[in-house]
Amino acid sequence: MSLLAIEGLLGGYGDADHVVKGVSLAVATGELVCVIGPNGAGKSTVLKLVTGLLRPRAGRIRLAGRDITGAAPGTVLRAGCVLVPQERNVFGALTVDENLAMGAFLAPRAARKRRDAVYGRFPLLAQRRRQAARTLSGGQRQILAMGQALMTEPAALLLDEPTAGLSPIAASELFATIRGLAADGVAVLMVEQNALEALSISDRAYVLVDGRNAEEGHAATLAADPGVRRLFLGGRGAERH
Repeated sequence: MSLLAIEGLLGGYGDADHVVKGVSLAVATGELVCVIGPNGAGKSTVLKLVTGLLRPRAGRIRLAGRDITGAAPGTVLRAGCVLVPQERNVFGALTVDENLAMGAFLAPRAARKRRDAVYGRFPLLAQRRRQAARTLSGGQRQILAMGQALMTEPAALLLDEPTAGLSPIAASELFATIRGLAADGVAVLMVEQNALEALSISDRAYVLVDGRNAEEGHAATLAADPGVRRLFLGGRGAERH
């Protein structure tokens, strides 16, 4: 059974600007699902529609059986779904410790316990707990952003281009971290331009083209499909947001 289910999602940045044109997808608890496709396909827009940053024009979004279609971002967050955006996802002037504390604003009494759990998962953050976020490397900031998201104890974690701008080594290490989150029972939905590597760690995948579902299936099957490789897995350009 799917924890996060999206059916016929339609929306974008204005009444006449439907970047997403009827997308459907699903993610189960403990599953890592990636969304790939050419630039401008609406991948990041789907995440914004799910988390309330944009309001859908049509379709339905369910989280653990609860209808969250069109809900405000705070309501979606409290329901257990959190987004880690591609950019501006940490507070640069704050320390690692302070960033994690910001992530616990919904449950301040549980902040210490959750912070200790995050440090246990990411020893690198524990070693830099008093370091300002702006002094971290790109990969370290992405780990901090995920740690901050985990402070809410989400059921579903949405990641928007988590490896953008990272070196191949840093990207590989971050992918291993993301795979570990799914293995521990979090439903992970990841938008990625680094498509071949994303498919290599994912359980299933969806290919979007022009705001619509084009292909879906087991990640390994899609990675081996000559048509998918030729049409959708080249390039790393910036997507329309």
